[in-house]
Amino acid sequence: MTVLEETKLALGTAQFGLPYGIANQTGQVSREDVSAMLQLAASNGIDTLDTAIVYGESEVALGHAGTQGFKLVTKLPALPNDCPHVLTWVMEQVGASFTRLGVSSFYALLLHRPEQLLGPLGKELYEALYALKERGKVQKVGVSIYNPLELDELTRLFHFDLVQAPFNIIDSRLHRTGWLQRLKDDEVEIHTRSAFLQGLLLMPEENMPSKFTPWSNLFQRWYTWLAEHHISAVQACLEFSLSFPEIDRVIVGADSLNQLDEIIKAARMTIPDNLPDLYCEAENLINPARWSCL
Repeated sequence: MTVLEETKLALGTAQFGLPYGIANQTGQVSREDVSAMLQLAASNGIDTLDTAIVYGESEVALGHAGTQGFKLVTKLPALPNDCPHVLTWVMEQVGASFTRLGVSSFYALLLHRPEQLLGPLGKELYEALYALKERGKVQKVGVSIYNPLELDELTRLFHFDLVQAPFNIIDSRLHRTGWLQRLKDDEVEIHTRSAFLQGLLLMPEENMPSKFTPWSNLFQRWYTWLAEHHISAVQACLEFSLSFPEIDRVIVGADSLNQLDEIIKAARMTIPDNLPDLYCEAENLINPARWSCL
């Protein structure tokens, strides 16, 4: 297989530990398929794995398969409100993560709940992250955000090496707010996730859940454009995210080896650059955490 020398794709691993994604039909990825998917990723130039302590069995599955040669990005869970010693808690969380993954350091450690930096233990939490960096346990520290507006206050108080944010053809707030360029100007590494909006953008029109009917006009424009241009949804989604030079890594998840292969092949294709304008700020659509309430 030809190795793709450079790729902006990173492999998300939530599906390795959980039956993740609205379009997921197969459940959690088997250990055998995890190993095969890592081999496929490595042979196609994918050098970064994105995981998190709260992704179920993801870290155990990765440790079992082996992650040699990959940059590992993981995320801390929420800091307990009554945490008596923040540094000790952080060290324990990271130490257990190292054990599960069979590694001794991370490329990056992110906060899953960055708003906690603005709370009473925020300064101590930030210092704990940098203590790990100073000890050589992580190369970069940062945050995983849900809304670029979170960065307004966070970056006034703290410096980050890496920021991860949602970004797709419907939710391009990171670009529209100017934060994509501002982060790049500050030499912050940028990783984006949700390129497929948790799989919603890949679902066939007839399978679209009725809860998304309020945005039927938006999705009709999407399906019409894909049909008129004979382009797959995977190709169009990847073209959008990969076209922004400020983005360092576009995190993609896959439910199977075949799906990952499809994603890798789609990322290599060139398609018309007149993608439809589907920008939407409706939180109930662009934030999957809200979907259960629809």
